[in-house]
Amino acid sequence: MADGAVPLIHLEGVTKVFVTDEVETHALAGIHVDINKGEYVSISGPSGCGKSTLLAILGLLDTPTDGTYILNGKPVSGLKMQERARIRNREIGFIFQAFNLIGDLTVYENVELPLTYRGTPGSERKKLVHEALEKVGMSHRVKHYPSQLSGGQQQRVAVARALVGSPSVLLADEPTGNLDSANGEAVMDLMRELHRNGATIVMVTHDPRYARFADRNIHLFDGRVVEEKMEVV
Repeated sequence: MADGAVPLIHLEGVTKVFVTDEVETHALAGIHVDINKGEYVSISGPSGCGKSTLLAILGLLDTPTDGTYILNGKPVSGLKMQERARIRNREIGFIFQAFNLIGDLTVYENVELPLTYRGTPGSERKKLVHEALEKVGMSHRVKHYPSQLSGGQQQRVAVARALVGSPSVLLADEPTGNLDSANGEAVMDLMRELHRNGATIVMVTHDPRYARFADRNIHLFDGRVVEEKMEVV
């Protein structure tokens, strides 16, 4: 990164404490992370180490107990719910392990949904949806429903939905977790292609094979960053 350039994502001293029945669980403890525009970063570590909590905070689905989160040069830690939802819709694309497609909407309608919430005009929505489905090789399935697709095809549609609004960052939570190895490899190849074309990706994965697809791996243990290393391709 050039001197003076501002990271896309800046976390400083981020902690997350869950309190239940007077028991405190420290899910994250003093996280310091910078992610630059165009980077592909994987977050790994054992079950319960804080990976999903960190991704939820990055995606504005949760708020830190303490610390600073700056996205695209703007502090987002203390924003009201409505403003967080607006930023999520415009800045962040989500790819989930369970696909999270809506069963009674077609492929086209699922991908269109973020643009509908945004108020994008119909003609522009149509163009953007077709472009996104073309990128993931699913333009021939626009009228199908999720139940008519394989797991790998559903995840491709989910990637198209994440891409359609040209977000600043794609957040992927175990994107291969519900796929067999062949479909998992295909989705990872797709993610690598998106990265080559300029996408910023932050991916949680437990699989070291897929962590190696990233430029950089952040390893968490007990809510702390214990290792950060650049991947050599």
